[in-house]
Amino acid sequence: MISKCRATPITLMGSSRRKLVVKASSGSGATKVKNSRRYNITLLPGDGIGPEIMRVAVDVLKAVGTLEGIQFEFTEKLVGGAAIDAVGDPLPEDTLKSCKESDSVLLAAIGGYKWDKNPRELKPETGLLKLRAGLGVFANFRPATVFPQLVDASPLKNEIADSVDIMVVRELIGGIYFGTPRGFGTTINGDRTGFNTDIYSAEEVDRIARVAFEMAQKRQRQLCSVDKANVLEVSQLWRERVTAIGAEYPDVNLTHMYVDNAAMQLIRNPKQFDTIVTSNLFGDILSDEASMITGSIGMLPSASISASGPGLYEPIHGSAPDIAGQDKANPLAQVLSVAMLLRFGLGEATAADRIEAAVMDALHRGYRTGDIMSDGKTLVGCCKMGEILLEALGVRATASLKS
Repeated sequence: MISKCRATPITLMGSSRRKLVVKASSGSGATKVKNSRRYNITLLPGDGIGPEIMRVAVDVLKAVGTLEGIQFEFTEKLVGGAAIDAVGDPLPEDTLKSCKESDSVLLAAIGGYKWDKNPRELKPETGLLKLRAGLGVFANFRPATVFPQLVDASPLKNEIADSVDIMVVRELIGGIYFGTPRGFGTTINGDRTGFNTDIYSAEEVDRIARVAFEMAQKRQRQLCSVDKANVLEVSQLWRERVTAIGAEYPDVNLTHMYVDNAAMQLIRNPKQFDTIVTSNLFGDILSDEASMITGSIGMLPSASISASGPGLYEPIHGSAPDIAGQDKANPLAQVLSVAMLLRFGLGEATAADRIEAAVMDALHRGYRTGDIMSDGKTLVGCCKMGEILLEALGVRATASLKS
């Protein structure tokens, strides 16, 4: 359960002091709001710090719902290691069913040392891959934005990191993570082998390419496609199809780059990139590399969308089991994932803007969790950061987040 650190009801700051309780899955009532919108959200707290950062995210989502006249129905389900421990399956059938029936899915984090030695079918990561495939979320958006307040936290020089704003569009349900055949074998000499298959169809590449071009149109109209076409046939097909789809978007400047060069250029001159499109494996690696330009992986959200049906929204960081339960986690990537859920999943751009502004306000006032702490700033824990975000939204809780 994630109710431990939740603050309800929420009171608007100001002379009217209207009280609105957002309806949740626990059956609590909700005050009617004129022209309100109602959405069903499946919550997947997962493992490690997941439940902690989810609590903050839900409080923020409820608060912005109060401000914008939006009502949410929350359904909490098991996934990952928590699901393995409870029912022996990293993605129970009822979890996937709930996700498919919802308007959007909010995931926190999965995995941990406890399950590292499990067979593949009983690893938390297998549940995540099945979830992505089950929802058909083929396009993953991973922004890497250097907040002006955190430029000093970047491991790169300020003049290199300042103003970096990259969107990595990663193909999410194809390539080597899903290709078959895969497994283990033995050579004729008795030497043990392991093998995977990196495979894409033209249709899969065309689909992700169009999403990337459309994303680039909303940004700086610059798209860099990353592959390894000098070595891999799968990348040769990738480049061929991305180039062909590019003819449909003459207003976007398309370039190509080999993945090894892209990894170098992200460090050497990250501001040359605006939107990047790449395969599942390359996107996994490059987006994590890009995240460190920002100073902490704990700041970065992601959105995964399908052709139809609910999207999946999650921070790109892991479950951090070493700090779980200690109120040390940074909830901001989870909260920014809520903003992406509102913007891309529900079309509630104004609500998303409010959340992003609240995060910027908290940072501007000098509040930091341990992973982004620097001299002269105020160190806070996960729950306290949640309270600060509610304050920045212009609401306050009638009870402490820690109650």
